[in-house]
Amino acid sequence: MDVDVVVVGAGPTGLLLASELVLGGVSVLVLERRAEPDQTIRAGAFGPLGAEALRRRGLGDELAEVEREAARRFVAMRRETDPDLDAKLRAAEEAGRGDAALTGQIPFRRVGGHFGGLFLIDQERQEDPERRYVAVGQQDLERILAGHLDRLGGEVRREHVVTGFAEEGDGVTVHVTTPAGEQKLRARYLVGCDGGRSTVRKLAGFDFPGTPPSITGHQAMVELDEPDKLLPLGWRRTPTGVMSYGPVPGRVLVVEFDGPPEDRNAPVTREEIQASLRRVSGTDVTVTAVRTATRYTDNARQVTTYRLGRVLLAGDAAHVHSPFGGQGINLGLMDAVNLGWKLAAVVRGDAAEDLLDSYTTERHPVGARVLQNTRAQVAIMRPDDQSGAMRELLAEMLGLDEVNRFIGAMMRGVEVRYEFPYPTDGHPLIGRSCPELSFETNASDGAPGQVGLADLMLDGRPLLLDLGAGVADAAAGWGDRVRVVTARCVDRDDLSALLLRPDGHVAWAAAPGEDPDRKVLDVALRTWFGEPSDRAGSRSPDAP
Repeated sequence: MDVDVVVVGAGPTGLLLASELVLGGVSVLVLERRAEPDQTIRAGAFGPLGAEALRRRGLGDELAEVEREAARRFVAMRRETDPDLDAKLRAAEEAGRGDAALTGQIPFRRVGGHFGGLFLIDQERQEDPERRYVAVGQQDLERILAGHLDRLGGEVRREHVVTGFAEEGDGVTVHVTTPAGEQKLRARYLVGCDGGRSTVRKLAGFDFPGTPPSITGHQAMVELDEPDKLLPLGWRRTPTGVMSYGPVPGRVLVVEFDGPPEDRNAPVTREEIQASLRRVSGTDVTVTAVRTATRYTDNARQVTTYRLGRVLLAGDAAHVHSPFGGQGINLGLMDAVNLGWKLAAVVRGDAAEDLLDSYTTERHPVGARVLQNTRAQVAIMRPDDQSGAMRELLAEMLGLDEVNRFIGAMMRGVEVRYEFPYPTDGHPLIGRSCPELSFETNASDGAPGQVGLADLMLDGRPLLLDLGAGVADAAAGWGDRVRVVTARCVDRDDLSALLLRPDGHVAWAAAPGEDPDRKVLDVALRTWFGEPSDRAGSRSPDAP
């Protein structure tokens, strides 16, 4: 084999997947058709699960710095339209709201995203308000992930176009057009992370059912002759469509509901953006220049399986939908962290190949849920009376705490709970992505120290946390794979033990005051991390 895994596509999903594979001890090569990273305007934020996954790989400081800069730009734009903004910010600080710019508390409560342009999801009313969107755009995210992969020793080859492949025996032969000519690469597995028009998906013959497009949307960074004509800031529904101006100067979004574009592949022109903006805003605003622009639709499709033999798909290659609610990046990142450790374990020989079947089992329902809610968002955005009535009714319902929490959890992805092939009724966290927790543990010098969950998962290994249940010895047979830490949980009093998969999902948990179910713990260890090994003593509990 030339390499264990070939990943096609160097977007966020492909870069994170490659990083997870390298962290898991397998060789990876990323092939990207573009010569340079795509600078076309994309999503300006992504959800909490993706952010938590990246913090657990040591990228939290870089995310925070990007978010601070985005917040400064946001505040600067609001200052232009609100002369009282500085006084409000000072009042927020004095009220103990902390760094209002950093935490997204503009206007002074953390907005929990939106549903069809209804910014009524109140983050403070959620069960877990600290799990929020992060204001990091796709270009910054790709830069951060590219640096992460490079530090791990991974490689991205640009201007490498996959033209075909064939699965043969124990591997896949991949045909690639490169600046130096045609090449063949031999890999154990091939993963398509090459976007909504995925070449890998098409060549492999994945079924891709769904619903056709019905809208034409544009998002762009532009220069305007009279930007005040597009005020107020934010989203609004008009008699001819939906538009948004902000949150930074020059950023516009416009949606029309008269069908898909005639030519999806045609370059987006200044005249096209201006005409659409005028129709929807009802003004004669002039676009004097376009810095970056994209065109999109509500085409909603999903493959029926995420794996065909030795070929797998992740991110937009597996599912496409409209961008409403900003769920696409989060969805792709979580595909990557779900698949990465599983594929690495199979390649290493620590797990049987059927572990890969759980990738489709767990991730397909999550993708289907996003397709469902994005279709619903389009339905309440249409400029007809029936859709308007539906929109008004939903806006009223979002005033109810239970509805607000339900929609908020769905849009942030924190509602996801995987179904496991063993009893999962022992603790409400089992199957869910574990929130960030803090622990008091014994440092190597014997002095107590406090660490966060992210600090304990930097190496990408499974983690058994013994929080008083006395189960540290249960993972003795997996000492070469599972890290064991004895500690005390600072944040919650309903945990005496936690078994975490490398993707942060809770594989098993126990509560204080009950005998931990060691039989289910053993099943969980075998299900996810293979059979116990005679190499088990190579790493000891509390080893970094």
